[in-house]
Amino acid sequence: MEQVIIGVDPHKLSATIEVVDQREELLGSGRFTTDRSGYAAMRAYVKSWPDRVWAVEGANGVGRPLAQRLLEAGEKVVDVPAKLAARVRLFDTGHNRKTDALDAHSIAIVAVRTKTLRVLQVDGELEALRILADRREALTRRRVQTVDRLQALLAQLLPGQAKKDITALQAKAMLAGVRPRDVAGKTRRRVAAEELAELTAVDAKIKKATTELKAMVLARRSRLMDIHGVGPVVAARILADVGDVGRFVDRNRFASWTGTAPLDASSGEQNRHRLSRAGNRRMNHMVHIAAVTQLRLDTEGRAYYRRKRADDKKPMEAMRCLKRRISDVVYRQLVADAQRAAPAASTGTVSAGPGGHCGASQESSAVDLPPLIDTSDQPLPGPAGPTLPGTTPDAKPRAASAPRSTRRRAGAVKVERPTGRTTLTATSAGAHSTAPKPRT
Repeated sequence: MEQVIIGVDPHKLSATIEVVDQREELLGSGRFTTDRSGYAAMRAYVKSWPDRVWAVEGANGVGRPLAQRLLEAGEKVVDVPAKLAARVRLFDTGHNRKTDALDAHSIAIVAVRTKTLRVLQVDGELEALRILADRREALTRRRVQTVDRLQALLAQLLPGQAKKDITALQAKAMLAGVRPRDVAGKTRRRVAAEELAELTAVDAKIKKATTELKAMVLARRSRLMDIHGVGPVVAARILADVGDVGRFVDRNRFASWTGTAPLDASSGEQNRHRLSRAGNRRMNHMVHIAAVTQLRLDTEGRAYYRRKRADDKKPMEAMRCLKRRISDVVYRQLVADAQRAAPAASTGTVSAGPGGHCGASQESSAVDLPPLIDTSDQPLPGPAGPTLPGTTPDAKPRAASAPRSTRRRAGAVKVERPTGRTTLTATSAGAHSTAPKPRT
């Protein structure tokens, strides 16, 4: 039988599917729940098409649970980026109305027309790493809440002596010298002692989770921790969220996904960029942690930051430049790790087809519904040179980027006129200049 594509629009409690053939003709559709009975009914419905491929939208997001279940059952599953499905939905229907049925149809059409979508594979170690990273993040939030409650109680028991960043040992020493005699004070001290016990337990769990994350990162033979500012927690979160680095075509797309690529805000002859608040904000936070750590230590990152400050950049602008440089280093290290894990792969960057993530939109959601809006893919503030840690030994040195004042569009030179006006001289088709027309 001919191979069919099953487009899946996943949700937490339901999944809408549409079955199409290679000629994009509709063969079947349905809506099923994601519990055991609904999942079994969906599998029974598609048994009449033995040669099938499941196309799941957002296999790294809301579609991950369903994709993992299908992979464990031996099904072939591909990942369909939400942005490609949005474009098909807009161009096929002439509008951008969003329903589950239209979403499933768009996902299936993308899978039929795009032959280079990322094929998912079962990776139990990566899934375990992601679960443990989420667990430690939840423990960190729980610790912050516990410390806030404990500080509020200590501020009432010991007015004017509470510390801003308090540890369990400091809180224990402060609480040992408090002996209230009234009922409210005794109750307050008892609750504070319970909060202190919870803080001690949470700290032990966080320490254990950090040790396990470090062991799992080393077991995957990742060298992300060789980069200054990247510890076990940051490296584990990067590996868990990135998954397959091959879904990013180059470092510019990776920087757009991490939110470290600036947005083009040029107008006329004014060429400028502004801060991007799109992308994976959790990954942006990991890159920010690495940047702050490099600024605290005597590293090449701090020297790079100071050079940017010497170029009259504001502190936040220099920090954004450093974060973009660190994003490039992280991407290069991920590519090197992937190549080392697969020696049979060709040299160069890990390939990714059009199905890979093509950058985040200007909105913070997974996809911007009008697909005409996109981020800037310009490699600003410049490629990361071999000065920062994490570079591969066989990496070729990159040419230093020209100063911002001398960068121009390829094939054009800016010529200053005595009158203050500027014209562009095209050098690719021969040197010539166009003088401004006289006013009549």
